[in-house]
Amino acid sequence: MAMDHYVITGKQKLQGTIRVSGAKNSSLPLLAASLLAEGTSTLLEIPHLADITHMIAVLKHLGCQVKQQKETLLINAESLQSWEVDENLMRQMRASNLILGPLLARNGRVRLARPGGCAIGSRPMDQHFKGLAELGVKIQEKHGNIEAWAECLRGANICLDVPSVGATENIMMAAVLAKGVTVLRNTAKEPEIVDLQNFMNKMGAKIRGAGTDTIRIDGVSSLRPAEEYTVIPDRIEAGTHLVAAVMTGGDIVVENVIPQHLEIVIAKLRLSGAEIWTGDDFVRVRQKNAHRSLDCKTMAYPGFPTDMQPQFMAMLSCAQGTSIITETIFENRFQHVDELRRMGADITIEGRTAIIRGVPALEGALVEATDLRAGAALFLAALAAEEVTIIKNIAYIDRGYENLEEKYQQIGARLHRVSSGKI
Repeated sequence: MAMDHYVITGKQKLQGTIRVSGAKNSSLPLLAASLLAEGTSTLLEIPHLADITHMIAVLKHLGCQVKQQKETLLINAESLQSWEVDENLMRQMRASNLILGPLLARNGRVRLARPGGCAIGSRPMDQHFKGLAELGVKIQEKHGNIEAWAECLRGANICLDVPSVGATENIMMAAVLAKGVTVLRNTAKEPEIVDLQNFMNKMGAKIRGAGTDTIRIDGVSSLRPAEEYTVIPDRIEAGTHLVAAVMTGGDIVVENVIPQHLEIVIAKLRLSGAEIWTGDDFVRVRQKNAHRSLDCKTMAYPGFPTDMQPQFMAMLSCAQGTSIITETIFENRFQHVDELRRMGADITIEGRTAIIRGVPALEGALVEATDLRAGAALFLAALAAEEVTIIKNIAYIDRGYENLEEKYQQIGARLHRVSSGKI
């Protein structure tokens, strides 16, 4: 996959229906949480993505038996044979650090390397360590490796300095088997946190408050496997499809979505001139006229998501007027700007602010994805651009979007995947 490219002929009006896959950012913590119970947990709507494949490899390395049948995943964590994770596995993605909490809860000990992932900025683990230390965990870092152990996890009152998604998830998964009550404050409020709570409660946990800034966890002695738990739809994938409709002047129905998870994205697209209808599990977007400029500032949920910032920048690159995007989450999340400029975009960067002056049309070019969402932005830009665009390094896109070319070919896009030797 690392050698594959997309070849995209733009200026096709996209029309039809796209079904959203299960959420990557929810599937990964659910896979990690499956370590908490002996026996087989069954997860439904798990997408076929590179990050999921990497997490499955981590679970197998630890001794789990994993079977994948289409979008159903069966994870038998009855016998954990290791408390260490291979460094090469850890470096393949950021979310591999989510096994820290479950292994401490299950085995009381874990050793792993610092995780890898997209180079979009600093993503320290200090909030993970702070919360786990409050639960009684001792942590030692040496030569880039993390070793943590605890004779007994005990509930505690914990207040995060910042509402970190990963820290919230790791602490929840450790505290669920701790003795006593844990109250976790200033937590992340993302829908993926709620999904993790619901999954672990189905396993017998006693957690409430996910989706607010305070989560209470009453520790239990053991958990049971969860049977047939369905992961929530991927809100970032859904948002990407909505932007595609706007950029191509299309009419797309996006199915298998929870519209409430997309409220800020939908509101911004309406301000830009899109016509949008929502139902219980779908969003329809129609763009008749040229879309207009916007100002956006990334914030923690329920604010504007940083994972949609690159896609919106692509959209605003060919909007009428001048837009301003301020990135407050990651300091290095403008890597897509140089590639959009290759396509004719007029973008100026001042610190963490991007000033985007809309151009009449983007132009096809040879561009390169630098991270997952940057790749999505280039994909959208290529759909709207004149002539042909070649996107290199689409392995990044494969990390977060399932069957992207098939989904878009079905609604009128002209694109295909080729190996580098065939270009």
